[in-house]
Amino acid sequence: MLMNKVIHAALASIAIFAGAIFADDMPVSAQDFPSRPVTMIVPFAAGGPTDTIARVIADRMGRSLGQAVVIENVTGAGGTIAAGRVARAAADGYTLDLATWSTHVVTPVIYKVPYDVFRDFDPVIWLTQTPLLLVSKTDIPANNLKELIAWLKADANAVLLGSAGGTDQVAGYLLQQQTGAQIQVVPYRGLAPAMQDLLAGRLDLLFDQPSDAVPQIRSGDIKGYAVTANKRAAIAPDVPTVDEAGLPGLHLTPWHSLWVPKGTPKDIVARLNAASMDALADPVVRKRLADVGQEIVSREQQTPEALATYYRSETEKWWPIIKAAGIKAE
Repeated sequence: MLMNKVIHAALASIAIFAGAIFADDMPVSAQDFPSRPVTMIVPFAAGGPTDTIARVIADRMGRSLGQAVVIENVTGAGGTIAAGRVARAAADGYTLDLATWSTHVVTPVIYKVPYDVFRDFDPVIWLTQTPLLLVSKTDIPANNLKELIAWLKADANAVLLGSAGGTDQVAGYLLQQQTGAQIQVVPYRGLAPAMQDLLAGRLDLLFDQPSDAVPQIRSGDIKGYAVTANKRAAIAPDVPTVDEAGLPGLHLTPWHSLWVPKGTPKDIVARLNAASMDALADPVVRKRLADVGQEIVSREQQTPEALATYYRSETEKWWPIIKAAGIKAE
């Protein structure tokens, strides 16, 4: 009798152990997803524009998913540390990469990255986009973009352009290329300290997000010239486009998107995409994103397939330009 109990106990233990192994090998299913909080990796510090966008969307996604979407700010090396974390994470849907134009178009060219942007990530959704706004300190003797171009061409000295790296650095290269001006890029850890130096007169020019620049323009503390797009920004309807103002074609529209590790089950990607689309359709979310100058992409562009197609077109367009510019990591 005792021996039978021992045998039954042993068999039960083996069955439990085998079941655990089998469960680990079972593909993750959207029916059980998510059963715990999801982490969204943000490549910039808390309080910045990208962090704000991430928190607005993550909070609403959590309501659709039935689990919290937790923000983790992983800064440094132009976003490569954050993207590397996601690339190495389990492909189970519990780790999201909040990617920007800077981190996924510029960074792979100017940094030696420990991952491949095409082989190590799967797209979830293209979220928002916004142009940059070219601004200057107030004592520059130009009141519109054509006057600014004339001033740049006439000045033999290099003007100082603040840059947090990536997007605004590329914009500065395009400005120099189209005007022939001598431009010296001054690196900063973020656009906020660059704006402070512009306000203090220690910088000449800056490409900033309209949400940050418009209040300073309206208060008369800086001058605004044009947005880097072919249509005006909703948050700055009085500011002309570069095409209207005198630099046709200087288009640069940074964007935000979500990605997961390569191999994440398609039904889980679909679940994350649906939660993201729910967030972008929410009137409260839409207003909060509009307040920080973000334009939500159309419903048709919010599919994983649309993001994959758009991202490839962006790399095909911009990687040769960035390489030709010789832009280096600051």
